Amino acid sequence: MATAKKTRIKSAAAIVAVPQNREQAAEAVREIGERQRELARITADMNDELARVKERWEAAAEPHNARIAALTQGVQTWAEANREALTQGGKVKTAALTTGEILWRLRPPSVRVTGAEAVLDILRRMGLTRFIRSKDEVNKDAILNEPEAVVAVPGISIQQGEDFVVVPFEAELAGEAA
Repeated sequence: MATAKKTRIKSAAAIVAVPQNREQAAEAVREIGERQRELARITADMNDELARVKERWEAAAEPHNARIAALTQGVQTWAEANREALTQGGKVKTAALTTGEILWRLRPPSVRVTGAEAVLDILRRMGLTRFIRSKDEVNKDAILNEPEAVVAVPGISIQQGEDFVVVPFEAELAGEAA
């Protein structure tokens, strides 16, 4: 029996400059702030450029979209007028043309409810509770409010982590949007 060869994954060790005192830590936080602001500028420039590119291509596509919509409406008007012949008296839903197909498709049915509370009340009064869904689920907010009550319940654990966050100081100009 052949033994499987172990695969080793090698990666370079991370080289991280670790501040050795308070001044070096403050300097690192200052640089983090500078780099975050530069990233924000780069992101803003990218978004400005993307907006210009998108606008240019949308402008180029607009006449084509308008013509497609007009042609489609015209073909639909013609097809509806000739539907009986095109669908062989309703036997088929697709009509082949020399350059493509036209077809009629029913969308799946959907239910639209307006005034949900009133509808629920009427369904209850009419004895149609089979059309009312109730969903049982664990109330995590209640557990967080009373964690001692569920200490002995298997399958429930309360977790809490800690994040380390660096927040460089930044001043805002008067009138600058946040």
